[in-house]
Amino acid sequence: MGSRKITKRKAATSNIAAMAWYIKSKGMLVTGEKFAYDVYDYFLKLANNRKSYRIFREPARAELGYKCIPYKKKYTIVLIE
Repeated sequence: MGSRKITKRKAATSNIAAMAWYIKSKGMLVTGEKFAYDVYDYFLKLANNRKSYRIFREPARAELGYKCIPYKKKYTIVLIE
């Protein structure tokens, strides 16, 4: 049984790096590193074929077929299945 192919856009990876840098700039070096690792580990969990994700509630993004996943109740991960 295979798994989904996960591709991260350059904008997403640069935003994750910027958030980790911001956390590190506040003096929490280990927390910034941990944040970045946790996000990338969560991306790997999305490769599970047995799960399906809900479509966006916004009509414009729903028409494009985008699906969304909340991450830590603060961030939204957008994907196309």
